[in-house]
Amino acid sequence: MNWKERRKMKQLNKWQSIVFLVGGALMVIGAGCFALMFHQEIACWVFTVGALMFVAMQAEQRYDGNDITIRRLRRILLFACFLFLLSAALMVDTVHHFMLPWFDNVETYIQYAYNKWVITLLAAAIVEVYATHRLSHEFAKLKANHNNIHE
Repeated sequence: MNWKERRKMKQLNKWQSIVFLVGGALMVIGAGCFALMFHQEIACWVFTVGALMFVAMQAEQRYDGNDITIRRLRRILLFACFLFLLSAALMVDTVHHFMLPWFDNVETYIQYAYNKWVITLLAAAIVEVYATHRLSHEFAKLKANHNNIHE
């Protein structure tokens, strides 16, 4: 099996890349404005739209190869996507309190849901950075192995 066959990560086209980058930028703008308490009722939706765009494009980048390490890293990236979406839901909840009826009292709600978007966003960012770094390392290793074989 050659390197091209093992490297079956679907690349985004030009428009998908733009959506991916705009989504990431909206997430940063939304989270920054929200953390600085600048129009939080709008910032939470800016972050949510950005997260949806970012996650949709990241899910679009499929891996159809058989390298088990890359498949595992893709699953880790999908977990980070879930955490980004959970962060968006928790951020919207911090402003609109839609989860409040699910809890027995306000103290329990504050303990488990209110402002917890920070924790899930931090976890998502750490997982995203780790998996992206490892993926690029794995693809570089595949390419190096391919070049060594054909020298």
